[in-house]
Amino acid sequence: MERASGDNDVPPVTVFVKNADGSEIAAKLSGYFVVKGKEFRFTAIAFGRIGGHNASVKIAKTTLDKVAKMGIDPDALVDTIQRKIVEGDVVLPEGIKPPSSSE
Repeated sequence: MERASGDNDVPPVTVFVKNADGSEIAAKLSGYFVVKGKEFRFTAIAFGRIGGHNASVKIAKTTLDKVAKMGIDPDALVDTIQRKIVEGDVVLPEGIKPPSSSE
């Protein structure tokens, strides 16, 4: 299976944002990600300004343990999800728009 460079052997992950509250500076996100056909929840804070755009993803320890048992490096998975959020590589529900488009 081919993997994009920088994914540290993380299989394809799709990130879904269900809810986003906040402003253009910072937003609190909740959603789920799908990896190897399994769905797991996460929360995150996405922000941008000093130092550029960033995201802090929180995933329950029990979820990270399950992911590790699936043969996926939990730290690499969190890095991948954070990168996808920062790059906007997420699925948003209808009605939620990225802050940059709400002018």
